[in-house]
Amino acid sequence: MNSLLATAHPYIVQYGYGALFGVLFAESFGLPLPGETFLVAASFLAVQGQLNIWLVGLTAWAAAVLGDNVGYAIGRFGGRKLALRHGARVGISAERLNKTERFFAHYGPELVIIARFFPVLRQLNGITAGSAGMGWKRFVFYNALGALLWVGAWSAGVYYFGHQIEAWLLRVHTAELWLAGALALTLLAAAVYWAVSKRSRGR
Repeated sequence: MNSLLATAHPYIVQYGYGALFGVLFAESFGLPLPGETFLVAASFLAVQGQLNIWLVGLTAWAAAVLGDNVGYAIGRFGGRKLALRHGARVGISAERLNKTERFFAHYGPELVIIARFFPVLRQLNGITAGSAGMGWKRFVFYNALGALLWVGAWSAGVYYFGHQIEAWLLRVHTAELWLAGALALTLLAAAVYWAVSKRSRGR
C-alpha cells in the first residue's frame, strides 16, 4: 500500500466501519478529510477478509449521503445569507450569485453526480446545492445516485483488482488529476468568456 493507505489503515483496523463512516460523513459536509483514501483502505481490508465488502459499501454510501445532506442544510439555511453579507469582500455580488444559482439550477443534477468524483467538489457539493436553492428531493435523488456510483466504483474496483492495487490506484489518481485539470480549464475559460462579454456589453 502507498503512504496514504498506510495512514488510513490503522484507523480502519482499530475502529472498523465506524472510522469509515465518520471520515466520509465529515468530509461530505465540507471538512478536508481523506474520505476516498479511507474507502480504498476499507475495501482493501475486505480483500484480505478483515471486513465485509457489502458492509463497506453500505457504510460508505450512507455516510456520503447523510453528510451531503448536512452540507445541503448548511447551504440552504445559511450559505446565501452569508455570501450576500460578506461576499463583496471577495468579489461576490448579488448579481453574480444570482447568475451562479441559475447555472446550478440548470445543470444541478449533472454537477451533483459528477462532484462526488472530485476531492474539493465532493466536499462542497451539498453546501453549493443548498445555497443555490436546488430542491431537496431532487438533490437527495441525484446525490444518492452519485454516491452509489462513486462508492461502487472504488469499493468494487479495489475488491476485484486488489492484487494490483498500487498500479490500479496510480492509474486512477492520474486520471483524476487530468479530469480535474480539464474541469478547471473549462471553468476558467467560461469565466474569461463571461468577463469579456460583460466588458463588451458595457462598452
